[in-house]
Amino acid sequence: VQLVESGGGLVQAGGSLRLSCAASGRLGNSNTMGWYSQAPGKQRELVAAITSGGSTNYADSVKGRFTISRDNAKNTLYLQMNSLKPEDTAVYFCNAKITVVTIERITELEYWGQGTQVTVSS
Repeated sequence: VQLVESGGGLVQAGGSLRLSCAASGRLGNSNTMGWYSQAPGKQRELVAAITSGGSTNYADSVKGRFTISRDNAKNTLYLQMNSLKPEDTAVYFCNAKITVVTIERITELEYWGQGTQVTVSS
């Protein structure tokens, strides 16, 4: 599985951006895709996630401002980012966690994209 992000850039505070993550390869029927952010000198942290069934989870800091969605037919993940703040500045990474179930075992696979820079100016 390969994940390729796009849509990052420079925006003023209060503006909007839409990130996309195109996935190639087999995601299977049981997977969770998400967006993580990593600011300079900080650990990578979860921004939002969505399961293959459509359940979502958001970091408290982005609730009400960001919306995660996915188009399963296109194997594409999105993050609509509104009301952006300077503290949202970070590299945003796309993530896919895939559960593979066989008779012998259950395997969890994880993949990362290369990241896309989001910079919010004050």
